[in-house]
Amino acid sequence: MNGTTRGSELGGRVRWAFGGLVAIFIFGVIGYMMLEDWTFLDALYMTVITLTTVGFSEVRPLDSNGRVFTIVLLVMGVGLALVSVSLIAQLVAESQLGVRSRRRRMERDIDRLRDHTIICAYGRVGRAVARELRANDRSFVVIDPQEDLRERMETDGVPFLIDDPSNESVLRRAGVDRARSLVCAVDSDATNVYITLIARSIRPDLRIVARASEPGSAVRLEHAGADRVVSPFVTSGRHMAKMAMRPELVDVLGEEEGGPALAVEERSIEHGSTFAERTVADAGSPVLAVRHGDGEVVTNPPGDLVLREGDTVLVLAIGARMADST
Repeated sequence: MNGTTRGSELGGRVRWAFGGLVAIFIFGVIGYMMLEDWTFLDALYMTVITLTTVGFSEVRPLDSNGRVFTIVLLVMGVGLALVSVSLIAQLVAESQLGVRSRRRRMERDIDRLRDHTIICAYGRVGRAVARELRANDRSFVVIDPQEDLRERMETDGVPFLIDDPSNESVLRRAGVDRARSLVCAVDSDATNVYITLIARSIRPDLRIVARASEPGSAVRLEHAGADRVVSPFVTSGRHMAKMAMRPELVDVLGEEEGGPALAVEERSIEHGSTFAERTVADAGSPVLAVRHGDGEVVTNPPGDLVLREGDTVLVLAIGARMADST
């Protein structure tokens, strides 16, 4: 039985217990009104002081039937009240335990991540990045300080840390020393600059992509160590202009959201790759460019060009693709 089912069952028991208490209150009021011929207010007052065991004296002297009824009401009501309190305490305890258990499980999953992407902030830009990474089967973790985004991230099923992404210890908890890349998607350009500085100081070889909202921020982010700087407003404007001027080209290249027709992908020839020491013709997809480890770029490479460890290959992803481990 999982935690959700267990919590649902406990919640149902608590509701039944409260329903029973309400029924006993009604039973007590009606009983006193019928047996003792009391008014509604007197019967309600007597029922309340009986079930709460406050120890006040009776509203009026009770006859034998009234005393027997009070004993029955006291036994039933107090017993059910104790059960209700016990169920509520158990529900609260298990709820807190479930939260702690989920947090520990998520932290363990994050500790196991390798070659992943760290997304700083889960706003509109961060969510778009997460969707694209997931669509390409890339692992990632989100860092966002806003507690009110917890439910959304849990619903989206993304691994996350509710914390400050500009804190060095938080970046280390997210596995920055094992990550492949980092995306600074915070609304504040100053915060993105600070995150970039910290991440670059930890990992000089980390690939950092940063968001810039204000004019002039791109230069500061590049000086801080960002490999690429993106302005969502400029990028979206250029894309809209392309759609207005060359809609067919946009359709063919798959730049519209929802269905890529063609895509350009970057693949690295790593140690032990099956494509190392093989030619461009063996790549399985059209190769647009090759960047050698020494920085030399060969565009439209010939089919007999040999791929070596440390090379980066840009391929046109149609049909078969080069493996991620190329």
